[in-house]
Amino acid sequence: MPPTPHASLPLRQLLLCGAIIVTLSMGIRHGFGLWLQPITQEMGWTRQTFSFAIAVQNLSWGIFGIFAGMAADRFGAFRVLLGGSLLYALGLAGMASSPTPLMFILSAGILIGAAQAGTTYAVIYGILGRQIPAERRSWAMGVTAAAGSFGQFLMVPVEGQLIAQLGWHQALMVLAAAALLVVPLAFGLREPGFGAGAVRPVRDQTILQAFSEAFRYPSFQLLMAGYFVCGFQVVFIGVHMPSYLKDKGLSPEVASYALALIGLFNIFGTYTAGVLGQRMAKRKILAFIYLSRAVAITVFLLVPISPASVYVFSAVMGALWLSTVPVTNSAIAQIFGIQHLSMLSGFVFMGHQVGSFLGVWLGGLLYDRTGSYDVVWWLSIALGVFAALINLPVREAPIQRPRSAVAA
Repeated sequence: MPPTPHASLPLRQLLLCGAIIVTLSMGIRHGFGLWLQPITQEMGWTRQTFSFAIAVQNLSWGIFGIFAGMAADRFGAFRVLLGGSLLYALGLAGMASSPTPLMFILSAGILIGAAQAGTTYAVIYGILGRQIPAERRSWAMGVTAAAGSFGQFLMVPVEGQLIAQLGWHQALMVLAAAALLVVPLAFGLREPGFGAGAVRPVRDQTILQAFSEAFRYPSFQLLMAGYFVCGFQVVFIGVHMPSYLKDKGLSPEVASYALALIGLFNIFGTYTAGVLGQRMAKRKILAFIYLSRAVAITVFLLVPISPASVYVFSAVMGALWLSTVPVTNSAIAQIFGIQHLSMLSGFVFMGHQVGSFLGVWLGGLLYDRTGSYDVVWWLSIALGVFAALINLPVREAPIQRPRSAVAA
């Protein structure tokens, strides 16, 4: 029989290579908040300048993620991963040597955002969707999301030490070299059905038809809106919490440990969410996650701040951090099938990244204008309640089409 995209890659190889790639890509990005103060102080820039560059990064990731998903669905993820790795290294090197805010936005913002689009969840989940049967798909996505969480736990303290020992310029160059490790790992995810001379997969829907169907479907819109809130909350906290804690008189080590704790507990949270996604209604899991975030932030703001309160908050938020990712993406696969999974995941993730853009940018903007992050903290709480409510009506059953178009 001719090879197809469903020709099986070894499960261990699939999960190991995918997990390490996500560990590197997400681990690097989770530490960017550690660069806020050293860069702005040395370069004489405001927090808004740095925040805007990271906001552009998230928006760039969302926009390029759609096209990276289309390319991965059509040509296979291997080529997309290679391009993403090279862009990541180039963007980090440019971030280290940018003399002006504009160059910093181009490198830290646009280039790294495009790189993340080609090396993170939408592309890797497309491979998992094609290679792993539906009854194990949510679990496999949970494993990969947990790897991204381990990347935060592993990489953030390393990045903090690199800055302390080498300075922020050289630390970024070390990360640029690390980003190139994605290249050899991508060979382990080279799907047989997308190689030279392979028979291309039969598609019963065009890209335009899949796009039109999804955006007319109310549950897709609700998942996208919920993901918007996810992006707003996690990127605001990830980028601005180190500076928030320093403003409150806590040492930089507390911030590094806090981000590492988020990564550590996120390992358990994302894996658990992936497992539960095979057994429970995904809409209820998502509603619980968003509501729990709102409660956790409220308690954090109301109790006296101390290293202990920061660590407890980080542990709770860590368990909720990326746990939305496997549940949301497995819901998309369950509703629409796998033919255009990377592309549809990319569109939903675009909602996440618009939220990320606003969360990180408003954090910097409102801090520069008011001297406080309070408004954005309370906005995060309100959005958490909103996201919990809008996920409850999501319909997870496979979409009914006039003709059978997708075999999930």
